[in-house]
Amino acid sequence: MVKIENEFLSAEINLHGAELSSLQNKEDGTEYMWQADPEVWARHAPVLFPIVGALKDDQYRYAGKTYHMTRHGFARDLDFTVAKQEQSSVSLVLEDNATTHEKYPFAFKLTLTYTLEGKKLSVGYKVENPATETMYFSIGAHPAFRMPLTTDTKFEDYHLQFDPAEDRTRVGLVGKYADFAAGKTVSENDTQLSREMFKDDALIYVLNGEETNISLKSKAGKHGVTVSVKDAPYVGVWSNYPKPGDFCCIEPWWGVADGPDADGDLTKKRGINELAAGKTFTQGFSVTVF
Repeated sequence: MVKIENEFLSAEINLHGAELSSLQNKEDGTEYMWQADPEVWARHAPVLFPIVGALKDDQYRYAGKTYHMTRHGFARDLDFTVAKQEQSSVSLVLEDNATTHEKYPFAFKLTLTYTLEGKKLSVGYKVENPATETMYFSIGAHPAFRMPLTTDTKFEDYHLQFDPAEDRTRVGLVGKYADFAAGKTVSENDTQLSREMFKDDALIYVLNGEETNISLKSKAGKHGVTVSVKDAPYVGVWSNYPKPGDFCCIEPWWGVADGPDADGDLTKKRGINELAAGKTFTQGFSVTVF
């Protein structure tokens, strides 16, 4: 576990999975991250790499070979190392090895950087391709925020708000698969949280390429969170169902689950990122707390 802090916030990141496990307001002790009750959902904020969501039949093909990989990939279950640490920031690294090659044939260097500035935590992704062939990957976030954030509020007091307020496509679902053909245009810019809204799994929205702020806030309580992202093509919103968990995830994604009719070819997978030999992919998001 590593810890970073500034005047306003402290954060703890587990080296296992480079997972953000705590984000606290130092003034009043408010904890913003779900504390991973194993009876409900035993994670805080897993890193999704090298896939986001589920592959059809948990497998894909590349260069004539079939590989098996379960939902959201393997980075969340491997140990990262500290590359650089300062008082208010830390960079953690995962590189390919014999274990990853069994599921994913590419060489890579994945760096996550967590930085506190004021009441904002920035999370940066850097994917490097050290090989001589093109690399194919997806990456995404899965932070679970405590809902409710105060003892005098309840889950249903909070609203999911999008800024800018505009029509977006919400992707359909067939089980754990993303069915774009069943997607529909919605105007869900201020939605009261309910348990039932997650009965079919996550809500997946297609973002329109501009900077988007997604907030969880309540008129009944003073605390909330805003996730800001500029270039993510998708965002998932999820909470546990039917067993209730006192959390809600806001998940910026550079990738998406297979559709029910996916043919398994990794190079043609919807939402896949292509990274040429020797090149670097950089993206990220921020979490502002109040």
